[in-house]
Amino acid sequence: MIFELRDKAYSCGRPAVMAVLNVTPDSFSDGGRYQHLDAALRHAEQLIIQGTDILDVGGESTRPGSRQVGIQEELDRVIPVLEALYLRFSVSLSIDTSRTEVMREAVSQGAELINDVNALQAAGAVELVAKTGVAVCLMHKKGQPDTMQLAPAYRNVTVEVKDFLRCRLEATRTAGIDKRKILLDPGFGFGKTLDHNLQLLRELASFDELGCPILVGLSRKSMLGAITGRAVEDRLVGSAALALLAVQNGAAVVRVHDVAATQDVLAIWRAVRDGE
Repeated sequence: MIFELRDKAYSCGRPAVMAVLNVTPDSFSDGGRYQHLDAALRHAEQLIIQGTDILDVGGESTRPGSRQVGIQEELDRVIPVLEALYLRFSVSLSIDTSRTEVMREAVSQGAELINDVNALQAAGAVELVAKTGVAVCLMHKKGQPDTMQLAPAYRNVTVEVKDFLRCRLEATRTAGIDKRKILLDPGFGFGKTLDHNLQLLRELASFDELGCPILVGLSRKSMLGAITGRAVEDRLVGSAALALLAVQNGAAVVRVHDVAATQDVLAIWRAVRDGE
């Protein structure tokens, strides 16, 4: 399966690395570190040097318990950063948002991908993507960020997540969105317990039946803390291990904080697999 941006194509045979650039004060891993333009640009440059394929800019935290910000506040955080990144670097840009207004402005400033934890359920979002031809990532989540980790329950998490994503794919098909521009994200940690996350990772290859490449975001997440007991800042090794497991199970894109380590792991994986 191939995933296309404006002038690039990716597949599970050679997965892409999406780097996280949070311009927020409250993200779970790096909140407040890059919310000012100069700091964000310096960090972006380092991520690009380390081998970033796609740079994902987010202006509103979606961690469990996070507060929602106003539309103008989100715009004020992300648009100057996207504008500066587009002018300075050639990396593919993604906007991490669920708001149609933010999507529209981000695309006008060079964003090639909309990474939406709400799977284009906001009014006008599907139509905007269809009209602009921008790529999109549709993610599953159960509940809202402030409550989603309060005893989430499923009969079978893999089946239910796939059913949701299948419904959202139908909405994009009806709107005329090119399937080659769609990624699917099972939403690790978004309304899931540790057991749910582990089942989804074990059964990730079964998502191939949906016919779109899979994006996986596991970097530094709480499931690593639950397994290893390590604090957020000490989860590099665990994050790299989960990225490797994800690509071995078919992920075409891994969304990470630690680009250099992830690229090293993937280089070793390719060398063993192909003799590169």
